[in-house]
Amino acid sequence: MITPQSLTLHALGTHIKLTVFGELDTVALTAAENLINQEEDRLTVNRTVSEVMAVNAAAGVAAVAVSSGTFRLIRRAIAASREGFGFNALIGPLVKLWKIGFDGANVPGADEVQRRLRLCDPEMVSLDAQTHQVQLLAKGMELDLGGIAKGDIADQIRSLWQAYHVQAGIIDLGGNLLFVGDSPRRADGQWVIGVQDPAKKRHEDLGVTILPACSAVTSGIYERFLIKDGKQYHHLLDPRTGYPLQTKLAGVTVFTRDSIQGELEAKRLFFAGAAPVDWLDDPQHLGAVFAFQDGHHETIGATLRH
Repeated sequence: MITPQSLTLHALGTHIKLTVFGELDTVALTAAENLINQEEDRLTVNRTVSEVMAVNAAAGVAAVAVSSGTFRLIRRAIAASREGFGFNALIGPLVKLWKIGFDGANVPGADEVQRRLRLCDPEMVSLDAQTHQVQLLAKGMELDLGGIAKGDIADQIRSLWQAYHVQAGIIDLGGNLLFVGDSPRRADGQWVIGVQDPAKKRHEDLGVTILPACSAVTSGIYERFLIKDGKQYHHLLDPRTGYPLQTKLAGVTVFTRDSIQGELEAKRLFFAGAAPVDWLDDPQHLGAVFAFQDGHHETIGATLRH
């Protein structure tokens, strides 16, 4: 058995574990840690200073130039937001209104929901590809790349490790998983991947699936919610209505080649409630597991073993 080496840290607002197999030093792990810290410095909205916070501070006033990598990610996030399938990188004003999962969580009035909803319009963003300038066109708008950044960073770490000739590894960014290379634990090189059971504690699985190197990303409503007057409100807000999404699902786990694609597809399938009939036609898409609030689950493209 090839000996693994691991590094754990807290960054990106979550617990991170990086593991490489067959390496005799920690150079690749340290390089990945440096990359994570650099990207967090650029992209975070949890500190007063970052490239994204500079864009937000100038909302409705001026355009702000950002680095090429940040501009690339913002452009990808805005393009996905404009598709209207549920992902929205500008939903921050609504999240701060509801505060579900945070102190002061409440059910806001309909008028205030509609007012904040107008600040979440992805068409109200100006992008200049020549100068890498970004402008939010109305005061009060906020850009938050939290719903896509971990996937992008995981993909960057995979590329970094490939440059270091890492043969196999696992990137775990708070449950957002990316498997690199062939698994040293199986003769066929495939990975055994657990799928979280929404009704149980973290790391208690519905079952496992066996797949080649891929990303595994979950969207779900089972960890953060508010109960008010006997009604439960979860934290996944629908940018089309301003209210928590009405759904029978508890969670969706998707398996894709790239992690950033997994981030987007997990939200697409969660908001859709099912996979489109041609979803598996895309070579990026390897499978998905739908866990429902009534306790049953369904799979597409992936066999779940218990």
